[in-house]
Amino acid sequence: MGVKLIDLVDKKDLKWETLQGKKLAIDASNVIFQFLSSIRQRDGTPLMDNEGKITSHLVGLFSRVPNLMQKGITPIFVFDGKAPDLKENIRKIRRANKDKAREKYEKAALDSDEVSMGKYSRQLSLLNSDMVNECKDLLTALGLPVVQAPSEAEAQCAYMNKKKKVWATASQDYDSLLFGSPKLIQNLTLSQKRKLPGGKFVYISPYIIELKEVLDRLELNQEELLVLGILVGTDYNPGGVKGIGPKKALKLIQSGKKFETIFNELETNFNWEEILNTFKHIPVEDVNIKENNVDTDKVKELLVEKHNFGEDR
Repeated sequence: MGVKLIDLVDKKDLKWETLQGKKLAIDASNVIFQFLSSIRQRDGTPLMDNEGKITSHLVGLFSRVPNLMQKGITPIFVFDGKAPDLKENIRKIRRANKDKAREKYEKAALDSDEVSMGKYSRQLSLLNSDMVNECKDLLTALGLPVVQAPSEAEAQCAYMNKKKKVWATASQDYDSLLFGSPKLIQNLTLSQKRKLPGGKFVYISPYIIELKEVLDRLELNQEELLVLGILVGTDYNPGGVKGIGPKKALKLIQSGKKFETIFNELETNFNWEEILNTFKHIPVEDVNIKENNVDTDKVKELLVEKHNFGEDR
């Protein structure tokens, strides 16, 4: 779900040429979920091979990743490790949402309502361990580094960015800013054009958000940004404080009151200090980023032999 900071950050258009020769850390789960939810048939059915195994994740990676490589970008996919115990809150919400979506999907199927089937099926996307391993195998076969995070992938991406192992973090969420990533790029792995009603297309370019500029403009330090995030809601306290949006949270932080005072006055039902410490002390690791040669035979084995992709493709 991610922290909702969209109203407080300035995005700048980024030319693809600027990214040439750059290494970018990518939150793998974030991207793969995009593929699983968006690359589907009209009725919402995911793409599958002849044995009924889902291939939407592989179609997405194989179409978007080589495109980035052709632009001179080295995407480094970072995979989630063990999530903090606090994340169980968001898991419960996701399970409940999936149950509701499943009911609505089944009703739409009975009514032969393909539009609604497509809508609700996207909310049923599930990334399992087999899919994760296939994605790692495909990326490795394409010669790209793969990083296994000890915990949260976005925290690991942010750490790699701070250590200048990569030029920026790429994610549609804003969580990496809370983890201290100096640069965040959005729209990197989305389709570069989107069809609008009426048949017209709009072209999508990447955006860049720079943490220092965000902090300077909001007149906050990194810890204050973290507390602001906790007020509006993170994956560790979904929903945040009732009635507190980003702008109201910013005013509270800028009021000069101590954090303890702010949360005591709001009578929150979560331990804000535990959440703050989880963000500040999330496990990360130093990694060696090593590129390899493309293994064409391995790519064919995974896509053509195992999942019935056309060899000419």
